[in-house]
Amino acid sequence: MEPRNHTAVSEFLLLGLTEDPALQPLIFSLFLAMYLVTILGNLLIILTVNSDLHLHSPMYFLLSNLSFTDICLSTSTIPKMLVNIQAQSPSISYTGCLSQVFFVLCFLVLENCLLTAMAYDRYVAICHPLMYTIIMNPSLCVMLVLISLFISTVDALLHTLMVLRLSFCTDLEIPHFFCELAQVIKPACSDTLINNILVYFFSIILAGSSLFGIIFSYAQIVSSLLRMPSAGRKYKAFSTCGSHLLVVSLFYGTGFGVYFSSAVTESSRNTAVASMMYTVVPQMLNPFIYSLRNRDMREALRKKLSRLTFFR
Repeated sequence: MEPRNHTAVSEFLLLGLTEDPALQPLIFSLFLAMYLVTILGNLLIILTVNSDLHLHSPMYFLLSNLSFTDICLSTSTIPKMLVNIQAQSPSISYTGCLSQVFFVLCFLVLENCLLTAMAYDRYVAICHPLMYTIIMNPSLCVMLVLISLFISTVDALLHTLMVLRLSFCTDLEIPHFFCELAQVIKPACSDTLINNILVYFFSIILAGSSLFGIIFSYAQIVSSLLRMPSAGRKYKAFSTCGSHLLVVSLFYGTGFGVYFSSAVTESSRNTAVASMMYTVVPQMLNPFIYSLRNRDMREALRKKLSRLTFFR
């Protein structure tokens, strides 16, 4: 088959989770509901943190940035899928596909970095409580977010530019509901060795360094808790980490699940379903995890909702 240069590619075909027409309305309703819950839940977290003075702390500043990232990540994938189902057309333009590749990678890496920054925040709060306000000052918090954004943007831009150099064959079908980098590379006719090396290299470096930072932070936290004489103080200190640990477990657990599912199965559709578990589900559940397990957040949300009810 003769390859054609990427400049001649006008569109890709996103085959979605299934081609069964009978299941399309169900998938549309499910993803629409999940998207609305994600947007509303994370917006409520952001508004609550910004409006309540008791939540103007480094931990909640990072949480509001995480919520914003969750909104952006979900918006990068779900709306286009809903439009395609409604229009009964699986097409996505070449530019649109590359844009999805960039934004999905950018916000995934940004979430990865923010979770690491939040682990560091908990480490300082528990292991160095007297120095917390000095170490976790507003300048450092802003710097952590900006560094995370810089790393994520550079990583996403590098991979997107590497896709630009590829030539594609006539078979431009992507068995996925969004343009995932690995699935976009597969139909290329030109050599993708460098692309694949970069994908694995940066995935290992970014995920590995973040996981190391999180594990190191919690190892120090556990060590500090064991030295505390009071069981009540231990529980109170560690309870502030519970929500973050759940979010980390959900994010990395689903991410590794996608990796292992793609390694043990040849079905791209199964991989697409697994990918949904780390690009859609964690972003929807994060607001519930933080609002249900965090007493300060619950109280602030209760006040916020009572005010909204009063104004009605």
